[in-house]
Amino acid sequence: MHTPQLFDAPAPDQRLGPAARVLRGFALPVARELLPAIDAIAAASPFRHMVTPGGLTMSVAQTNCGALGWASDRRGYRYTTIDPETGASWPAMPGVFDRLARQAAEAAGFSGFVPDACLINRYAPGARLSLHQDRDECDFDAPIVSVSLGMGAVFLFGGHARTDPTTRVALHHGDVVVWGGADRLRYHGVLPLKDEPHALLGRQRINFTFRKAG
Repeated sequence: MHTPQLFDAPAPDQRLGPAARVLRGFALPVARELLPAIDAIAAASPFRHMVTPGGLTMSVAQTNCGALGWASDRRGYRYTTIDPETGASWPAMPGVFDRLARQAAEAAGFSGFVPDACLINRYAPGARLSLHQDRDECDFDAPIVSVSLGMGAVFLFGGHARTDPTTRVALHHGDVVVWGGADRLRYHGVLPLKDEPHALLGRQRINFTFRKAG
């Protein structure tokens, strides 16, 4: 299967539910601005493989930026103002991140979105994200805005129960998924990443999700 690389025209936008939408190629105009911003964030708060409350090490490497950052360890899932590994505040959210999140939310029908947290995930081939709900935020009225860069992935979008059927959605470099409202607490995940290098990012996928956590 052909995977869009740097210059392919994005496919049409896709509806996943009454309040869930894939904005194809929405981040492409600023993609090259996002990459150095990610490098700067990782220099201050390095990527790490967090541990779940059950003691499993996550296959996806993670870091955060913004006023709040998501963390996981044997004590549970939570948002913190301090990076547990560095003891310092999480890096500030870059302006290009904030603008992209607000514009994508607006394009998907969510006006006035003001993110205060951004979880950045780095996938290597074989990494995956099991089905889960984003329930650690205080504000379920705000949407989730999820940006994909690099290698393609298969996003699973399910229902409000873990056992509900899932829709498989191919995501490519520059795609943005936004879900909120009636779809806000749907289960979602990512299938194991295929080893299909991307022309710009090589053998990795970078995904970052904006939330209103506080």
